[in-house]
Amino acid sequence: MKSYRKELTFNLPSRRGLVNITPQVSAAVRESGIKEGMVLVNAMHITASVFINDDESGLHHDMEVWLEKLAPEKPYSQYRHNGFEDNGDAHLKRSVMGREVVVAITNGRLDFGPWEQIFYFEFDGMRNKRVLIKIIGE
Repeated sequence: MKSYRKELTFNLPSRRGLVNITPQVSAAVRESGIKEGMVLVNAMHITASVFINDDESGLHHDMEVWLEKLAPEKPYSQYRHNGFEDNGDAHLKRSVMGREVVVAITNGRLDFGPWEQIFYFEFDGMRNKRVLIKIIGE
């Protein structure tokens, strides 16, 4: 069995943002040379998420609105976590959206269902953040 590791770095210019990282993950699968296996993609920061869904702008807007209703950024005073930082909402949003995804690799390609894409969702941006891609297989 082989393994391959790659990191992606993001520094989004706003507090929140969504990036389709499917092309970068697909490239890593090709670079790995692994034809059959699994890829783990995870946000390496507690205020960001990696998830799978449809690449449709209306859905992305709806997710942002829904998450903001669940865990509004302001007032900052509503969160006991806030003190040194003002990102209590970002931690809660990450808890809802999840840390990582695992996707099968078949014949050297990501084995997705219809419309599935991998996304990085930033909840406390404007600084460097990393995403780990770990591929194992043959």
